[in-house]
Amino acid sequence: MGTHLSIDEVALSQGELYTIVTNKKFKGKQSCLVAIVAGTKAEKVIEHICKIDYKKRACVQEITLDMANSMKLIAKKCFPRAIQVTDRFHVQKLALEAMQEIRIKQRWEAMDLENQLIMKAKRENRAYIPELLPNGDSVKQLLARSRYVLYKSREKWTERQNERAQMLFGLYPDIKKAYNLSQQLRGIYNNNNDKHIAMTKLAH
Repeated sequence: MGTHLSIDEVALSQGELYTIVTNKKFKGKQSCLVAIVAGTKAEKVIEHICKIDYKKRACVQEITLDMANSMKLIAKKCFPRAIQVTDRFHVQKLALEAMQEIRIKQRWEAMDLENQLIMKAKRENRAYIPELLPNGDSVKQLLARSRYVLYKSREKWTERQNERAQMLFGLYPDIKKAYNLSQQLRGIYNNNNDKHIAMTKLAH
């Protein structure tokens, strides 16, 4: 047991979920494990963790967790004096998922438009030839192949990925805006140790 803990759900064997509480001081190495409980049901996890002496649990000052209500409840009941901190990676994941939703929506629209053009070509008894971008992608392919590019920061793009990203951003400014926001969020976490500076940048 320590003053700063983490709680999360982990799939260990055959996809079975476990709730794991660790001491952050040991950074995932030997002696980090505080508790491991089969399943993620709040009542069951609370029952088992509360078997740990209350005085030890009351010494916990901070617990890091995801945004699941069950985890918040477990933390509140088992470590009543601890401040709850949302794990940065879960916050960043939400931003990335929102960005990918925009890309997927645009891809469905591109597929619908292509289907309409194919039907039109059939009616006119001619072959449909998709319009290709300078890198050889169709718009539909560009949107599909940009998935992993959007997860990476600019400095990690290859030359081809950079070319693809610039085409994507030129065609879809909403995707560019979402990408820039997600990267700015990552930058706040990576570069700001002062809470007040980080909060100001987050507000902007």
